Amino acid sequence: MDDPNLTAPRHQASLARRSMLPWGLFLLALAAAAFLGWKLWQPEDIGDPLATSLVAFERQNTLTVFSAELAPVVSSDDSRLFGLVNAKQVAVIPARVDYTINLAAIGRERLSWNAQTQTLGVKLPPLTVSRPNLDEARAQYLRDGIWITREAQDKLTRDNTKLAEGQAVAQAANPVLMDLARQAAKAAISQNLSIPLQVAGYTKAKVDVTFD
Repeated sequence: MDDPNLTAPRHQASLARRSMLPWGLFLLALAAAAFLGWKLWQPEDIGDPLATSLVAFERQNTLTVFSAELAPVVSSDDSRLFGLVNAKQVAVIPARVDYTINLAAIGRERLSWNAQTQTLGVKLPPLTVSRPNLDEARAQYLRDGIWITREAQDKLTRDNTKLAEGQAVAQAANPVLMDLARQAAKAAISQNLSIPLQVAGYTKAKVDVTFD
């Protein structure tokens, strides 16, 4: 038969263990909930957005953002035999110019990141306008003169080519074309950077592009 003096302490210990069990389960559940909540709401480290953007730029050194087809109209004169033989040539020479961005010049100092709005700021260097590419195969010529020697014709063509190149350079710098090229550059850079940022985890990222 159990000793009553020993049975009472064992009974009290058993009651204490049973009373502590719900509290233990509650604390365990609370700790689990806190851990899961922390895992769910903790800011995820998805990398440096500036580094992600620089990697996208490193894929190519230059980016052609806009091209313009121009049609310079030029005229040259030639005089020979002390002004007795004169010739004139009018030429329409199609030309193409490309507007590019030097991506190699874009470093971290040209990028900024607003974590609150998830906005990447990009400051681009000035546009580079290529040397005009004259398509003399499609050129149209109108010549005027009683007698145009082969030498005179070659000189007129060379002079017109030089004039057409200079005129194309001037036309390419037209504010309207430059503005179109800048808008195209902004759209191209925004698209090229938005996709890598979204893949990196910045699903709401926006790109704000400006020029020097």
